[in-house]
Amino acid sequence: MASELAAAPVLSTPDDHILEVPAAESLPKSTLSDDELRSMYEVGSTASQIRQAGWKKIALQFPDHMLVDAPRVVQLLDAQLADDTTRIHILADTSYSACCVDEIAAEHAEAEVVVHYGRTCLSPTGRLPVIHVYTSHTLDHGAVVAKFGAEFADKTSKVVVMADLTYQDHVDAIVHKLKESGYTNVLGTSVARDPAALIPNRRIEGPEMTDEAVRSHALFHISDPPTSLLLALHTRFASLHVLSTDSSSAAVDNPTFRAAGLLRRRFARVLSLASAGVVGILVNTLSVSNYLASIDLLRKKIAQAGKKSYTVVVGKLNPAKLANFAEIEGWVVIGCWESGLIEDDVGYWRPVVTPFEMEVALMGEEERIWGGEWWGGIEKLKQEAEASQEGHASRGQEDSAPAEEDVEGGVEGQESLPPQFDLRTGKLISHSRPMQLPVRSSSTNEEGSEGIEAGNTSRGQSNAVAKRVVGELASINGVASPGAEYLRSNRTWQGLGTDFDQEASTLIEEGRSGVARGYHVGEDESRH
Repeated sequence: MASELAAAPVLSTPDDHILEVPAAESLPKSTLSDDELRSMYEVGSTASQIRQAGWKKIALQFPDHMLVDAPRVVQLLDAQLADDTTRIHILADTSYSACCVDEIAAEHAEAEVVVHYGRTCLSPTGRLPVIHVYTSHTLDHGAVVAKFGAEFADKTSKVVVMADLTYQDHVDAIVHKLKESGYTNVLGTSVARDPAALIPNRRIEGPEMTDEAVRSHALFHISDPPTSLLLALHTRFASLHVLSTDSSSAAVDNPTFRAAGLLRRRFARVLSLASAGVVGILVNTLSVSNYLASIDLLRKKIAQAGKKSYTVVVGKLNPAKLANFAEIEGWVVIGCWESGLIEDDVGYWRPVVTPFEMEVALMGEEERIWGGEWWGGIEKLKQEAEASQEGHASRGQEDSAPAEEDVEGGVEGQESLPPQFDLRTGKLISHSRPMQLPVRSSSTNEEGSEGIEAGNTSRGQSNAVAKRVVGELASINGVASPGAEYLRSNRTWQGLGTDFDQEASTLIEEGRSGVARGYHVGEDESRH
């Protein structure tokens, strides 16, 4: 596992090549014929759905590698519709999280429907209707069956065949060929728009299977899955076998051990976040229908754990953006089940986890057991929302007990909480639950100060000393704020004008005056 950063990354880039002109990139051109475009982008069926619904303003969303075909697809679709009142828009700036429908950009064009092309996470939307066109690609069924036979020599092997959405239309034919070859326990899959299903957006053909029955099967996946799907599938099947379709010579890879290593790395991130006192909620999507409810639920769970949360919207994530928020000790991403996982997180200063991993991190040390499952998005969080709220209701009442209540000996009740340790470093963490630290009220301050000044009893003095030892959080309008406390105690630079008192002031002197052809300096009348 890569070592963690000891300091924030450098937020500027060298200017050595600022004056060099980069070579212009050659723009790719579409090489498909009109018939191939109609078949691949399902122009006929798309136009039929648009005519039946009566939509007049259509937005087309393409991934980056398909933008080369976008102008010709618009021409073919416009010709198929044959309606002068129909307006078709191509959405731009959807490079990030291209699997999600960009409803915001579509609303800017006042679109009535979005046609999404390419692979997708199939997350439910709440603003606009969506037509999903997975696009179809050619596949040599004979070569796939041969690769399958080389991987599974035993004809009785229990295997589930699954494919990327862009190759999903080949699954039934391949399963049929495999059964003709003598395989008796091969099952196919079909598309089901349910990201929270046992297999995200898939249903295994045949009788319904239990989780234990699925774990006894191997998975044969056509095309390379994204990392989030790879981790989810690893926790549900006995082994993984991926047939790559990118290269000219298809090859089968077994990423089971690689996925196990990724899961161990994710659990290390969970342990890092378990000792964090301030958590940032990163809003990574504005299109998934239940993202607002998921944000509210995460806020409640973080507050019930005695931690402070801040909600941040930064667009496309990168280490430089998140490093600006030095107060945040860990991040949780609100997004779909594909884009919610930050794959290359080595350069990030603080750990970035998914909502499922955040829930595990919020558990107590006695309860924190990773059962082997893994989820990447907020879909599972939605299903468990009601049960989680009921389960945490009584615990939240206990955690919200008054922090100012004194116990015997003049020590506050919250100070009796068990110590928190970082399980990765073994260090004592005193600020893992900052919202349970005491915040002195005005009445307590007055009582303590009067007791010190009058010297009436030793109890008043002991109370004041105990509270100073425990420490106080900075508060805004009576509400504890770890962010304000960090600004007050840790930041060396707090904004323009805050360092004026550190510099010696100078005397005011009269400067130059006059016009450009001659200036007078002070009382000197000679020109300069």
